[in-house]
Amino acid sequence: MELAKVASITAQAPGLGRLWSRKLGDERFQLRPHCKNGKKSARVALVVRISSDSASVESMVGDAVDGSEAEAEAVLDVRPGFSAYNVLAGMPLPFGATATEVGVNFSVYSGDASAATLCLFTLSDLTKNRVTEEIPLDPVINKTGSIWHAFLEGKFRDIAYGYKFDGKFSPEEGLYFDNSRVILDPYAKAVISRGEYGILGSDGNCWPQMAGMVPLSNSEFDWEGDLPLRYPQKDLIIYEMHVRGYTKHDSSKVDFPGTYVGAIQKLDHLKELGINCIELMPCQEFNELEYFNSSMHGQNRMNCWGYSTINFFSPMLRYSSAGTANSGHDAINEFKMLVREAHKRGIEVIIDIVFNHTAEGNENGPILSFRGIDNKTFYMIGPKGEFYNYSGCGNTFNCNHPIVRRFIKDCMRYWVTEMHVDGFRFDLASIMTRASSLWDPVSTYGRQVEGDPLTMGTPLSSPPVIDMISNDPFLRGVKLIAEAWDAGGLYQVGGFPHWGIWSEWNGQYRDVVRQFIKGTDGFAGAFAKCLCGSPNLYQEGGRKPWNSINFVCAHDGFTLADLVTYNNKNNFANGEDNRDGENHNLSWNCGEEGELAGLSVRRLRKRQMRNFFLCLMVSQGVPMIHMGDEYGHTKAGNNNTYCHDNYLNYFQWDRKEEASSDLYRFCRLMIQFRRECESLRLNDFPTAKGLQWHGHLPGAPDWSGTSRFVAFSLMDSLKREIYIAFNTSHLPVIITLPDRPGFRWESLVDTAKPAPYDFLSDDLHDKKTVTEQVAHFLNSNLYPMLSYSSIILLLYPDS
Repeated sequence: MELAKVASITAQAPGLGRLWSRKLGDERFQLRPHCKNGKKSARVALVVRISSDSASVESMVGDAVDGSEAEAEAVLDVRPGFSAYNVLAGMPLPFGATATEVGVNFSVYSGDASAATLCLFTLSDLTKNRVTEEIPLDPVINKTGSIWHAFLEGKFRDIAYGYKFDGKFSPEEGLYFDNSRVILDPYAKAVISRGEYGILGSDGNCWPQMAGMVPLSNSEFDWEGDLPLRYPQKDLIIYEMHVRGYTKHDSSKVDFPGTYVGAIQKLDHLKELGINCIELMPCQEFNELEYFNSSMHGQNRMNCWGYSTINFFSPMLRYSSAGTANSGHDAINEFKMLVREAHKRGIEVIIDIVFNHTAEGNENGPILSFRGIDNKTFYMIGPKGEFYNYSGCGNTFNCNHPIVRRFIKDCMRYWVTEMHVDGFRFDLASIMTRASSLWDPVSTYGRQVEGDPLTMGTPLSSPPVIDMISNDPFLRGVKLIAEAWDAGGLYQVGGFPHWGIWSEWNGQYRDVVRQFIKGTDGFAGAFAKCLCGSPNLYQEGGRKPWNSINFVCAHDGFTLADLVTYNNKNNFANGEDNRDGENHNLSWNCGEEGELAGLSVRRLRKRQMRNFFLCLMVSQGVPMIHMGDEYGHTKAGNNNTYCHDNYLNYFQWDRKEEASSDLYRFCRLMIQFRRECESLRLNDFPTAKGLQWHGHLPGAPDWSGTSRFVAFSLMDSLKREIYIAFNTSHLPVIITLPDRPGFRWESLVDTAKPAPYDFLSDDLHDKKTVTEQVAHFLNSNLYPMLSYSSIILLLYPDS
């Protein structure tokens, strides 16, 4: 049996408490700890001799600043098999923990801290909320400017770390230093805490002690030659996906439901559907138990969506099958596996990242990381220490502060270079355009600028952080998508600072399309602009159709099925008396509220779902669909399911199988059709050379306020010519088609027809019979359209 070794020695003095703690490794050495407490100051010199299982103090000398002798005692801490670290000065950059062959460099920024202590944990000590070793950082040796740093020689297998910071605790001044708390490094690459999703800590705590993974120098991952796919953005079909929800339902039948590994097992579904880009809802470390003590009709609320980040570098460890095993290294590798296997299937990976706020909330929130390190740097703070709340979540990330924007850039570089992601969607991105706390031109631009000084939170025309991201060589070619609004009323759709490369979630597309498809007067002209890629928003600024991310539904709001089933939200299950969630959904229940409806209403709902999806696939720009809409997933009218870790947010694979010959088939074939047509994926806005508008008669569009009919034809290098029409009136109509001598029109899509005749694919065994049923209309250049229906016709040479 290995003999126990002395792990550490602590010097204490009456009235001053602990002075210094040091892990022992040398056989004989001298310690010179120093501590200040108010006006008292003490120095204690200890000479220690160590054997394999004991330690003895040979001599001890103590003194106080006034010359009087200070009593002190040595407290020995004996634990089995603990190795020593040699503490050196270290380097201020790079930030975070950086492994080498002989040790690890630690570096952290704190502008206002008076002292810093590096804290190390064994994994067993971490679960007991006990620091294994504390290493005070010498402000002379271990500090450069405002950066604390140290290099530790030794072995770091299964070791985690954090920091303690001394300084002023004065919330009214925006200062939250508390040396009793171990603070998480913002640059930690994995956060070690609870290992299993939804399970409380060992002491029943929703917020047990967290610590960062100490990296290892030999933790290589086999990428198997993986390289970025770099698809032109105009060719993307984006699928917004929740990692846990994608496979957590029992019907997924994967080996590890709700994990990165589980998602890998179901990637072939996305390939079959025709998806070539997934947009992962937040999968950086967050606490799913954040709302756990808030009752929700007898159940505990969960933070399911993850828009409350704790650490931006760490993947969500409880989304991995490994959890905290191997100190988080295995969880990192599982995320890398997901990216690698997606790329093998021709699918890019974009991550949704929340650089607008963090989980620390307002002044009543926990002190976890940024707040305990340098609150005034990382958050927008008012004159009396109050937190500005442009995010609606309690705090606002101070994105345009020089330190914070460097942090954002470093984080993005890490996810691109180390994790191989292909792009980012920025939640509430307009916050990233606001002036920072303690705004002044010199700290932001490096020089004085003309004009009136800007106040904190003012929107900037050239935000430094957006400029930095847009011109960073590591991020060149990466997809950048802004949610161009925030909770403070700033709405920038069409006007987000873009440098020619940023795209936007086009919220105006969503609103106009919903209005027109449900038959609201006055939207025909606006709908036509949406079909063209919203040139009214993007053309003047020099952008292209692909700068518009088109969507009808997303994670927040109604699903596609609920959009045609509910006029009103049904969020009572959230425990907030139906006050949360959007009230203006622009939805239509097709005549009856809820899922229990008559046959005619249910048929109309199916038509409307197809109309929305067809519109999305024939619009210029980049289509985005939300997970589950391809089979008609319902959340029972709940348009804000952020707190439900259950069937409301789970992809239901059995429902997908039921829809395999119905809505799912239609969606799959429509995506395939879009990918086959170059005219639906233009690199620039369409012109009269390739597009012609029609009404009930060819070349006679109706843009009046009462028009509910829009039709157009597109020249296509592969399909010759495509005719597309939408009749959103409650009345049927017989339309006249453009006359093309020597050619004939044939029906491909008619949403008024039941499946599988809604899309006449080549493999449909009775396609010829169905085509002949409308041949007498087409032979006369006519086509009958039912109310609330859309069609696609293709041009063929006369036989």
